[in-house]
Amino acid sequence: MNEHLPVDKTFKLFIGGAFPRSESGRTFAVRDAKGALLANASQASRKDLREAVRAARGAQESWAGRTAYNRGQILYRAAEMMEARRPEFVSVLRQIGVTPKAASKQVDQAIDRWVWYAGWADKTHHILGTVNPVAGPYFNFTFPEPTGVVGVMAPDEPALLGLVSRLAAVIVSGNTAVAVVEGPASLAAITLAEVLATSDLPGGVVNLLTGDKNELLPWMMGHLDINAVDLTGAPKDLDPTILEEAAVNVKRTVWGDSTAESPYAIADFLEMKTVWHPIGK
Repeated sequence: MNEHLPVDKTFKLFIGGAFPRSESGRTFAVRDAKGALLANASQASRKDLREAVRAARGAQESWAGRTAYNRGQILYRAAEMMEARRPEFVSVLRQIGVTPKAASKQVDQAIDRWVWYAGWADKTHHILGTVNPVAGPYFNFTFPEPTGVVGVMAPDEPALLGLVSRLAAVIVSGNTAVAVVEGPASLAAITLAEVLATSDLPGGVVNLLTGDKNELLPWMMGHLDINAVDLTGAPKDLDPTILEEAAVNVKRTVWGDSTAESPYAIADFLEMKTVWHPIGK
């Protein structure tokens, strides 16, 4: 009997619920802390970014139109599937240099983080919305709405928990996301994408691009159909002129905590709408 040889895994992009290769055909080597080759991953191009934004925009209205309870249940389901693949996530983190104990802890924290944000799906409007006192015969309400399509520069560390912390805060309220991940963290990101692709999350709600942040960030900042950019995982030596691109369409920029667990992390990607209504007699 022939010995079974493992099939090498091909790491691709995650756009619109599918796993395409980069249109450029480029790849980059993912190496461990000692320089050993772990895998080759697709290197996203400007065109890949445009396709991801198109997928995110196409999914955003229907995702925001779901009930908050339903969005929460979908995130719960993703957490359940992460739990089912827990050993694989631990293995991936160990491959990229995380110690066994720390890898196990990080996977547990990432699963718990999905569940935590799922629980906020139908509660954020109670915390962030309000009834405003006004002088006159009117009701005046302020309530949150999703901002739209959000670009995410995912943190490099912690690879899985950082990505989950930023993504969950973006999508739980009805936004859709285009996240860019580079280096060894790419392996954890695409493994997460495989979970999301087989969960109940609609295609296009989360899009993951692996590649060079310095290459893709200027195009993300200048893209007119991206409403906000999370710069939490952006390069530390960011050229200030890149930020000026956000002014073209008054794009919101956010710097957050790579492992934040707060309803105010959700609020960073919400717009507040105020409505006046006359009091009937």
